[in-house]
Amino acid sequence: MVPNKKLYDAYKDTEVQTADQGKLIIMLYDGAIRFLNIAVENMDFRTYDIVNNNIIKTQDILTELMLSLNMDQGGEIAKNLFNIYAYLKKRLLEANIKKDAEILKEIIKHLTNLKSAWEEAIKKAPLERTTGTQKQVVGFSIQG
Repeated sequence: MVPNKKLYDAYKDTEVQTADQGKLIIMLYDGAIRFLNIAVENMDFRTYDIVNNNIIKTQDILTELMLSLNMDQGGEIAKNLFNIYAYLKKRLLEANIKKDAEILKEIIKHLTNLKSAWEEAIKKAPLERTTGTQKQVVGFSIQG
């Protein structure tokens, strides 16, 4: 089983390294949603170490999303996203302290809606690239 895990990890590394910015954003949302679903599933079994670890992973993803916002070019959209991410991080902290699955479900709903909005923006991005306004519309760049 270990060789398969190594192959999977190598595949995921390649996928991340070759993904465009829009795909990376979607991958971050997918990861956050997946981690929170794991946390919710383990809340019932009172395996709080698993809950805590997955909430922390989601907080790390939100931090990465916050740091990657281009505040200069993103304008109001970037500021609003920053505030949403800050709010979600605050709610994650509350959920972790209280071990509250309902708060996690609320956050999953918000992340799912944000992911859908990004998917729509990415679909429209090729049109905006041709008009030269993509940076103003998306206002996000992965810096590494």
